[in-house]
Amino acid sequence: MSENDTPVTHTLSVLVLNEPGVLARVAALFARRGFNIESLAVGPTEHADISRITLVANVDQVNLEQLTKQLNKLVEVIKIVELDPGSVRRELLLVKVRATAEIRSQVLEIVQLFRAKTVDASTDAITIEATGGPDKIEALLRMLEPYGIKELVQSGMVAVGRGARSITDRSGRSDKSRTGR
Repeated sequence: MSENDTPVTHTLSVLVLNEPGVLARVAALFARRGFNIESLAVGPTEHADISRITLVANVDQVNLEQLTKQLNKLVEVIKIVELDPGSVRRELLLVKVRATAEIRSQVLEIVQLFRAKTVDASTDAITIEATGGPDKIEALLRMLEPYGIKELVQSGMVAVGRGARSITDRSGRSDKSRTGR
């Protein structure tokens, strides 16, 4: 098996027109090719008519190139950038943990250790909010698991390259015109 045949986790930042159905078309492209999107986050950018999709997928280099070419064929796709592993990456986690009076102080120590926040508390549970890279989120969950995780919700990865350059640099607002296809 060559390097190009080995699946690797890739983080793509995709600028798209902020229009109905765009996310469905992007996700369908991955589904048609049989690839699972491990993480997906979509939100507005500094331009009201443009959204940014951050997606993480485990694919080999050859299939990544094919997926990128097919994504570029979608009229609504403006620009695709593969973010390098050194980019700034964050996820949001909300986790509800069992926290009776006997163990509450131990759970709160873990919250402080990970610079997380307590956002809700009841007599037998604490809801914690944490942001950070995937390793931090995973480590926090491992530490909380022995206490009993009652509920968990996690956002998709959001990521941005380091330094002053922006994904919208050089191209202004888009690499493609809306009518030039």
